[in-house]
Order: sequence, then structure tokens, then C-alpha cells
Amino acid sequence: MRVFKFGGASVNSVSAIKNMANIVSQYQDRPLVVVISAMGKTTNLLEKIIPGIPNNETEHYELLQQCYDYHLTIAKELFDDAPNDTFVKLDNLFDNLKETSFSKPTEYNYDYDRVVSFGELISTTLVSGYLNSLGIRNTWIDVRQVIRTDNNYREGIVDFNTTCTLVNKTLRPLLQDPKSMVITQGFIAGTETGATTTLGREGSDYSASILSYCLNAESMTIWKDVPGFLNADPKFFKETVKINKIPFNEAIELAYYGASVIHPKTVKPIQNKGIKLNIKSFVDPSAEGSIIGPFDSIEPLTPLYIFKNNQTLISIQPKDFSFIAEDNLHTIFAVLAELNIRVNMMQNSALSFSLCIDHNEILLKKLRGKLEKDFRLVYNSNLQLITIRYYNQTIIDSIVGGRNILLQQRARTTTQLLVEL
Repeated sequence: MRVFKFGGASVNSVSAIKNMANIVSQYQDRPLVVVISAMGKTTNLLEKIIPGIPNNETEHYELLQQCYDYHLTIAKELFDDAPNDTFVKLDNLFDNLKETSFSKPTEYNYDYDRVVSFGELISTTLVSGYLNSLGIRNTWIDVRQVIRTDNNYREGIVDFNTTCTLVNKTLRPLLQDPKSMVITQGFIAGTETGATTTLGREGSDYSASILSYCLNAESMTIWKDVPGFLNADPKFFKETVKINKIPFNEAIELAYYGASVIHPKTVKPIQNKGIKLNIKSFVDPSAEGSIIGPFDSIEPLTPLYIFKNNQTLISIQPKDFSFIAEDNLHTIFAVLAELNIRVNMMQNSALSFSLCIDHNEILLKKLRGKLEKDFRLVYNSNLQLITIRYYNQTIIDSIVGGRNILLQQRARTTTQLLVEL
């Protein structure tokens, strides 16, 4: 049994979906679970119509229409505009999306998950219908009924015992035939009470890992628009090196620091079961790609670069001029946990605690509201966080290029630098 994951770029157009269909058609010698993300930049669009987001009703309708037109145009071309029950399913999903997005705001993280989850529900409905129309038989499954989390919205914590029970009850019976295929969603999950949760931004990789773990899959494959695990994002580097073999622990470290090729939580579940993770190109499916597995070291050994833009540096000082001690840190981290704010880098001195986070205006406002009574907050935005693994000073100088460094940390093999763009 195999588990495949296709991201938004692999299903963002008619040609992309046809290419994806061609890939899965070549792997019908054994059961296959296919995890699919929202199409293209759909999640970014849906984030703009969460209840309570400040935009007027006209803009709201325009964004909804934009989302609908994008998917419907692709569907009409895939099905040659012929009658198909997929169109009925898509209309029902968009009716529900409209109702949900215009509902009364409650709590941001809860509302976020309710709205953005439609991206995956829509994409998988469309792809599943198209594959069936080609004779590539598959069963569509709502993963919210399978992957169980707590009610920690936007960063749901998975209950693996319950999830594996549900996977074996719901998915495994559908995967008995060698040509059987299940199409399901990445990124989203559900609570015991039926509420929708998500697993963290770009969490579809993690979804595939969870299902691989519970199904004891022989392998998991992430299909990307790059030839494998590269030592740097090609958007930042003209020349990159493909890493052929990556040890599990190395991949965990790189994902933690923000390597865009895999979600931070992806590797640990499959490491626990010894399941190898393939990273292959949907542009060139026959190419070798990269493998994450039980290796001793990366191959080839080369510096690795990770860039995170749109970062904000926050410096927090107690108003009573006390030291930054355990009680103050406890208060700060409790608020960060409450708001589900992930810290990308942190540092403290005697009187100040500094942290680097992904910029989010709504969460930043909430953070200030909860801390400004007892703390003084100063922050800088529009920053870039650079992580270099296997660095030296010459490499650092060439990457920083004379820019102002606001925060820096060094360990034996890894350095992080927060710089102005």
C-alpha cells in the first residue's frame, strides 16, 4: 500500500490535473491513498473571507465569485462541459462556503478552520470526479471523519490512537483490491464533536504521514514541482543541489527551521514506523527524486539554506523594570500557546525577551492586547529569517550581503540570522 500527496501546484490547472491523473494511473498495481491540497492559491483567497476579516460585502462577494469561477472553469474543461454529478457537488460546497463565510464571527482560529477547509473539500471533489470519469476508479473520503484532533484550532493535535482506529475502520476496507484508490484531503481534520480543525499551514504533508503511519504503508511520496529535496529554494538560488538521501533526523531539523519542501510534523510518524518518504517531481515523474529514510548522513553533504520572508521581530520588556525571569516567560509563552503563535527564533537578555514570528496582523493585535498591560512591546516587520546548516563565515557574509542583522544565533552546524529585506 502506498500513500501519495499532491500539493496545490500539482492540481492548479487543467493540464496539471491531467498530469496528476496520468501519474496515479501508472501506480495501480497495489492499493493507493491519494492526499490532495487545495488548488493553487485557494487557501490564500479563503483567508480573506473568514468571518470578521475587514472587507465590505461587495469585496466579499467578489472573492467568493473569483473562487467559484476559478474552479468551475477548470471543471468545465475537464468534463468538456458535459453533465456530471461533480458539478452538483461543487455547487453544494460553494453554497455551504458562502453561508459559512458570511456567518457571524466567533473566534478567529475556529472561524479560520471552518472556512479554509473548503479549499481541500472542493479540490478533492473535482479531482475524484475527473478520475472516475477516466475509468480510474476511486472512493472520495472526508478526512475529517478519519483524522481526529483536539479542538486546538489552526494547529490541531492529533489523537493517533483514535485516528488509527478510524482509519482501520473506514479506509482499510476500501483498500483490499490491488487497484483500489482512496482520494482524500490534506491539511484538515475533525474533532470528536464534529468541528473542523486544520493541522497547521501547509499541513497536507502531515496528513499523508498520519495516514501512512496508521496504514503501515510501504512508502509515502510527496509530488512537487522540484526534482527532489534541494539544498535551497530555487526562488532564492539560481543554482541548487539535489540531496539524494536525507536521514530522518536531518529532515526533521530542516523542516523545523522552515524547509518548504515538507511540513515540520511530517517526518516523525513515518520515522517511528520506518516508512521511507520519497520526494519526486510531477514535472518529470520518471526522475529519481530524493529519499528520506534511515541513513547515517545526507548525500551529498553540502550547505543547506532556508529563507522565511514576512517575519516580525517582537521585543518584550516588563513595565516594572524587573528581569526577564521564569514567571515573565511563563506568562508570555502561555499567551503564545493560547493564540497558536509559532516562534521561529527567540532570544532573551536580562531585561528583554525577543521572538521572531510569521507576520499576521490579526494575531499580532491579539498578542499586544494580552501583553501590553504588564509588558512594553516593540516590533519590526518586513524581515527575512535565514537559516544555514553546515555554514562558515564566508557563506554567511555572501548571503547577508551587508544587510543589518537584528538577531543572530549560532550552534555547531546551524546558524540563524534575522535581517532587514
